[in-house]
Amino acid sequence: AGRKPITTRAISLERYDEVVGAVGRALDTGAQVYWVCPLVQESDTLDVAAAQERFEALRGIFGDKVGLLHGQMPGRDKDAAMAAFSGGQTRVLVSTTVIEVGVDVPNASVMVIEHAERFGLAQLHQLRGRIGRGSAASTCLLLYKGPLGQVAEARLTIMRESEDGFRIAEEDLRLRGEGEVLGTRQSGSPDWRIARPEIDGDLLAAARDDARLLIERDPQLETPRGQAIRTLLYLFERDVAIRLLRAG
Repeated sequence: AGRKPITTRAISLERYDEVVGAVGRALDTGAQVYWVCPLVQESDTLDVAAAQERFEALRGIFGDKVGLLHGQMPGRDKDAAMAAFSGGQTRVLVSTTVIEVGVDVPNASVMVIEHAERFGLAQLHQLRGRIGRGSAASTCLLLYKGPLGQVAEARLTIMRESEDGFRIAEEDLRLRGEGEVLGTRQSGSPDWRIARPEIDGDLLAAARDDARLLIERDPQLETPRGQAIRTLLYLFERDVAIRLLRAG
């Protein structure tokens, strides 16, 4: 509620130098920047950016304005890195996906997601939710390595077109084909417990609209009805949805 729209663009990694220049200009305006990388350590089998390597490259350009945060760091170091960014001592935070939930830095108005084609839609949406929390206009840059497959291209298109979590969840399910709506399985035979989309499309649409209204009126699920929803999610082993709600 009250959050400003986020401009989202998909940019080829071949234009990396232009993106770094744009980050520099954002820093000149006083903005803070998240730079998200998929892996912590370089992999011989996956051509993805390593957070440590990107941190060193950006630090070579922007100096000690750049901080690093990833899941393999000791808890004390993670807390220190986050505190430095929250307090403005560092202006660029190179991070893995550990920032996707529970991080709130209103002055951070730019996010770069490197190798965005390797992320799922739900994760891209959660990550983008870390910006757009302050008064400044915010921008999310999705860096991809082409050529893109059909599904990856569709994901990036949806991210450019929408910030609506409900639409993104629907498109995520459609692109996966089959799999769990709120579970961890990305594909395979679905474990439908109440309805099947091909049969109960109208019912699911009504449930979606009801859920949207509930989240607008009770985003933290604190009312009696919200508490009942929490209980149902727990009973159906879908309480991971509560974590997704907190992502914004």
